[in-house]
Amino acid sequence: MDQLALLMEGFAAALTPVNLLWVLIGAVLGTAVGVLPGLGSAMAVALLLPVTFSLEPTAAFIMFAGIYFGGLFGDSTAGILLNTPGNSSAIASTFEGHRMAKNGQAAKALATAAIGAFIGGLIATTLVVFFAPTLVRLATVFGPAEYFALAVFAFLAISAVVSESVIRGVGALGIGLALALVGIDGPSGTARFTLGLPQLFDGISIIVITVGLLALGEVFHVASRIHRDPVATRIKAGGNARINFKDFRKALPSWLRGTAFGAPFGLIPAGGAEVPTFLAYGTEKQLAKRRKDPEFGTTGSIKGLAAPEAAANATAGTAMGALLALGLPTSATAAIMLAAFQQYGMQPGPLLFERSGDLVWALLASLFIGLVILLIINLPFATVWAKLLTIPRHYLYAGITVFSMLGVYAVSSSLIDLWLLIAVGLLGFLMRRYSIPLAPVLIAVILGPMAETELRRALAVSEGDLGILVGSPITITLYAVLAGALIISGLQHLRHRRRDAAADRGEVLAGSSS
Repeated sequence: MDQLALLMEGFAAALTPVNLLWVLIGAVLGTAVGVLPGLGSAMAVALLLPVTFSLEPTAAFIMFAGIYFGGLFGDSTAGILLNTPGNSSAIASTFEGHRMAKNGQAAKALATAAIGAFIGGLIATTLVVFFAPTLVRLATVFGPAEYFALAVFAFLAISAVVSESVIRGVGALGIGLALALVGIDGPSGTARFTLGLPQLFDGISIIVITVGLLALGEVFHVASRIHRDPVATRIKAGGNARINFKDFRKALPSWLRGTAFGAPFGLIPAGGAEVPTFLAYGTEKQLAKRRKDPEFGTTGSIKGLAAPEAAANATAGTAMGALLALGLPTSATAAIMLAAFQQYGMQPGPLLFERSGDLVWALLASLFIGLVILLIINLPFATVWAKLLTIPRHYLYAGITVFSMLGVYAVSSSLIDLWLLIAVGLLGFLMRRYSIPLAPVLIAVILGPMAETELRRALAVSEGDLGILVGSPITITLYAVLAGALIISGLQHLRHRRRDAAADRGEVLAGSSS
């Protein structure tokens, strides 16, 4: 149990009044920046990185811990209240979280997110402390074919299994892949679908697409119905921030399932927490269908929020383990953290624990401390955050529009991005109008470039032999599970269609007899 003794030494270094003050400041600043639309947790770490350079290393890394998890909570806060997630890892949390907020349960939704973030992060960080060498070995078995299989699994699982209509889900997936193809093709250097505009050579930013589809699309949708259906567009604030025992017992299995999805993905350089959060949300949606849960997709389900929130923080926790033990940044935030380590003359990797063990264990201890502090400061403030929804809706949605525009412009300083934001917002409005799901578009935009790159890499290694795509136990398992899920989903859709047809026939017969 050497790890336990070393962790206790880390707590001894971290638990000083000055260091606790730094982790508190980091948590508050990280949450504040993460709440701003278009910025998010990665930007919070990047913006606050220079602030830490004047500190001694232990204090700086302890402050990083607060910024790291605080930014993640800020991402979810913006998504739940304003339907504008600060980062793509919080997209899945907005689906049920924002529905809860619109139904007068904003404070409860924020409390659910805070507890889920605490549970996911706590379990993942514990795994990093005690099982880092074993977990890291799992990440090394993934090659190009495995990454491509993982992307295909996420594409079809979200499009066909999670969506109400398979056709609409696959259509939304096509829209997302089309958006992902804009820009320079990496291997050949050819411009694709850029309309001759140099500003599009880097592609359409995920921030533009996320903010446009979710935030601006929602603004256009609400504006289109504000006179026709004013009750439906009214957001109710208030609610109780406390999670009672019944709610806790209902959400606990979802928190644990979300953590189980998120922990392994933090070790895989697949771009962050997007895949596990969507898979966790999809699992809860399937379970809700089986239970005939009336809240899911209507008034907002606490389970549909709990799972992706735990998954996101579990991924962040194990991503820190992969960064420390392998020197492998598995997300944008981890990549910025890598720069912070190098600034202090430290190179994360297998020798880091030997050469800078005192700093590493203090950092791991501060991750635990940061999670506790975030829970302490955010549970009481959930009701305060929820008061944002008491703003009259015409001011609220105007504010969302302004902050969305400012957030996008702050990232790129490009007017083209503002026009693209409006165009994507109109696309989001049309998708809502015709009941086309948003999740497949987002997952395709996020994972589309990775899927294309890994497919090309796998075929280059095998000299064009397609057998490499199903040449390992991992790929075979992923495709087999996917095939089984698609078959089950297809049978369920047919059963529901027959049931609806039978109900319609019964209504017709009843009407004719009367």
